[in-house]
Amino acid sequence: MISRKLSFRKFTSFLMAAIALTTFASCSDDDTQNDKNARVVVHMTDAPGDYDAVFVDVVDVMIKADATASDDAGWTSLGGIRTGVYDLLSLTGGVTQLLADAEVPPGPLGQIRLVLGNNNTVVINGESQPLSTPSAQQSGLKLQVNQTLEAGEMYEFLLDFDVDQSIVTAGSSGGFILKPVIRLAAMEGTGTITGEVQPSMEVSHVKAANSANTISAYTDANGNFSLNGVPAGTYQITVTPKAGLGLSVKTVNNVVVASGATVDLDVIFVD
Repeated sequence: MISRKLSFRKFTSFLMAAIALTTFASCSDDDTQNDKNARVVVHMTDAPGDYDAVFVDVVDVMIKADATASDDAGWTSLGGIRTGVYDLLSLTGGVTQLLADAEVPPGPLGQIRLVLGNNNTVVINGESQPLSTPSAQQSGLKLQVNQTLEAGEMYEFLLDFDVDQSIVTAGSSGGFILKPVIRLAAMEGTGTITGEVQPSMEVSHVKAANSANTISAYTDANGNFSLNGVPAGTYQITVTPKAGLGLSVKTVNNVVVASGATVDLDVIFVD
């Protein structure tokens, strides 16, 4: 009887060790597989616009290795897309929406394409109106990347909508057409500008501009702002308070942004 108990204990110990070894090997295989891929993360944000809300229907984010191939060839979905209808005007002041976080094989990445559905609307003076979206726009706005992805590395991209330029009046019909204008920023080669605008009783419009780039955002309820995905360079910052408050536009010159760095402008007072 005692011998049988000892044998059973030995068998149980052996079985547990075998399971642990198998689990370790499996985890090791997973880690090795992960190291063989690159990771692509795509966020969406928006520049301010003069609307109550702008809702866009995101159905896919696709990538293409060879940017020179024909338009319909070589596109693949990133997978695990955060599909949904998003209010672009809630994605300002430094707020972003994660759209995709996926592993892809290393190699060239030529283009990224944002694919929209039919459920796009704009709200003006409290009234919701449909945004007509041409089929060419629904199939996806193609954004040039032209970067080589390396195994084991993470690559973050920011899709920055420009609402004011993306919504077009449809002639005399009184309707609106959505023709997305999007700035693509590879986060690895960009910086961030943060700060605070006072007084903060109403939102202010903050813009960073130079000869090549314009990035803008609204302040939040406390006057804070964050301009993300700013390409390295020297910028002029313009703070425009809400009209009717009797406050003047304020500028800050020669703001130098370096890749991977955050420039804090502290408090900017408008009077």
